[in-house]
Amino acid sequence: MTNPLLANWDTPFGLPPFENISDDDFAPAVDAALVDAQANIDAITQQEEITFAGTIEALERATEKLDRVLGAFYAVAGADSNPAREALMREFSPKLSAFWSDITANEALFERIDQLWQQKDELELTEEQQRLLYLTHRSFVRSGAQLKGPDADRLKEVKGRLSVLGTEFTQNLLADERDWYHEVDESLLTDLPEFVADALRAAGQEKEKEGPVVTLSRSVIVPFLQFCPDRALRKIAYEAWTSRGANGGKTDNRAIAAEILALRYERANLLGYDDFAHYKLETEMAGTPEAVRDLLMNVWQPARAKAVSDAATLEEMLKADGHAAPLEAWDWHYYSEKRRQAEHDLDEGQVKPYFQLDNMIEAAFDCANRLFGLKCKPVDGPKYHPDVRLFEVSRNGEHIALFVGDYFARGSKRSGAWCSAMRSQQKLAGDIRPIVVNVCNFAKPVAGKPALLSYDDARTLFHEFGHALHQMLSDVTYESMSGTSVARDFVELPSQLFEHWLEVPEVLSKFAVNPAGEAMPQELLDKVLGAATYDMGYQTVEYVASAIVDLEFHLGTPPADPMQKQAEVLEDIGMPHAIRMRHATPHFAHVFAGDGYSCGYYSYMWSEVMDADAFQAFEEAGGAFDPATAKSLEDNILSMGGTVEAAELYTRFRGRLPGVEALLKGRDLLDVA
Repeated sequence: MTNPLLANWDTPFGLPPFENISDDDFAPAVDAALVDAQANIDAITQQEEITFAGTIEALERATEKLDRVLGAFYAVAGADSNPAREALMREFSPKLSAFWSDITANEALFERIDQLWQQKDELELTEEQQRLLYLTHRSFVRSGAQLKGPDADRLKEVKGRLSVLGTEFTQNLLADERDWYHEVDESLLTDLPEFVADALRAAGQEKEKEGPVVTLSRSVIVPFLQFCPDRALRKIAYEAWTSRGANGGKTDNRAIAAEILALRYERANLLGYDDFAHYKLETEMAGTPEAVRDLLMNVWQPARAKAVSDAATLEEMLKADGHAAPLEAWDWHYYSEKRRQAEHDLDEGQVKPYFQLDNMIEAAFDCANRLFGLKCKPVDGPKYHPDVRLFEVSRNGEHIALFVGDYFARGSKRSGAWCSAMRSQQKLAGDIRPIVVNVCNFAKPVAGKPALLSYDDARTLFHEFGHALHQMLSDVTYESMSGTSVARDFVELPSQLFEHWLEVPEVLSKFAVNPAGEAMPQELLDKVLGAATYDMGYQTVEYVASAIVDLEFHLGTPPADPMQKQAEVLEDIGMPHAIRMRHATPHFAHVFAGDGYSCGYYSYMWSEVMDADAFQAFEEAGGAFDPATAKSLEDNILSMGGTVEAAELYTRFRGRLPGVEALLKGRDLLDVA
């Protein structure tokens, strides 16, 4: 029988036929697609004439079949894993790494690319074609195309080993998150808000236990830490959460992190760089480690001052409850929530019923409609999991994209939230419209009740949909430059910018509706918006500390013991006792699961400098839905992908580059001593 992954997909919107695909189909499909891709590469090198179309454009299309197969595989491997798919991940990682290494080490292929690069001024290329040639040539050089002999062989070995280690790191983390849970007595639930109690009961059902449990799903453990009055239980849960990847045994990630750092350093040295930080940041908007450090330290000082002041207040609350100081990390969420209730008269349990998942999805869709004219309607089609929702995105009756929403936490899904594309926008092979996926980990409700989000959950939903808009509104010719194919420290701009629309009062007044259909009272709405920057010292410190450690890991000679290096860096910057890094080394998946955010966790803050300034453009123009500003955002940023340098894209939109002041103002840190 024909492998369904290799057959023509006669499915709605070109979705993979998930109902016909078995795990046994993936390996032979990948092998066949690799053979097809290699034949396409060989055909390029065997042509007599060296042309842009025959080399660069042909290279763009060489892996079409492989991209299609992997698009289906990685969708299920990340969001609905099982032992068979985890084994396939371990099998595919070195195989794919070797394939890509062989391409960039293909001397005949690079000679053609290099010749076109040397002749670029004579080729009469469009601006987009010039950009593609530049990026292709740069990518090959940075991947080692100019290396020969033992250095080239060693680089291939290093990249292959890194791919294996990244997969192991991810799977170890997933195992620790999936396997840990702590049963709690039903009597404890009387001390918790209803939505927290429901989440613990639902988690118990998911773990097939008779009673409620705490799990390491963020949507379960964070509200548990906020509301659980039992300090000992909070400590148990918090220590389990922060020790993921550091529990000894086969899922321990500490040695893996050390080897990854050493191999990245060696890779950079082989390519002629002093260290991995200088290699990685060369192509980012920041450009240098010094620029990254300057940004982080400019934010660190006021954030730390605010956090230290807040810690003193919370510690007094701890002592008033009869507990001995000092304030510990497992105390912060609990006493911060109490303080928020006291100072802002704002109770998370009172607020959460107004943030129903379905309403927040509609809110994101409505904002996209008002800003960009997009309409999203539910449709049927193949799904990789029953929880998945499908929406056709159109504008003026024209199909724009298929949007896939996968919102609920489950044991088979890795933690966090992300946006990916099963298929990216391009025009080279026809008018190819994207299939864009948003994956979140919200607590699934018990039967018969609506899914309720925290305000932070709702921000996450808007954040990921901002990434999706970047993919859906892409309007470029070449897939390698479409959507979010842009500098890592610029790619978070559209996602973080879109978060601002959740704070627009008219959006909340329309969509913040409780299960009884009642809109959030104006008084409560005012409190929500008034507390938007509450606890910002803590939030900023835990993030910036992680970003600084990430940077220091990759500067200079790699540490033999990353945990010791982490401790030294945190001591050097004066990390407050009651706050820990948002992502400690053994579970820092952004940095160690792959190269995407390695030496790049700062990117969120770099982009935030721009998103705070970019939203001001709407406010200065008269409102959050100003049509001219929205069109400029689409024309100059969202539709452009990586066809223009990031700094130029932003300058076209805003007329200038921003300073850090807008970020500090947005976090209420501008006047902190």
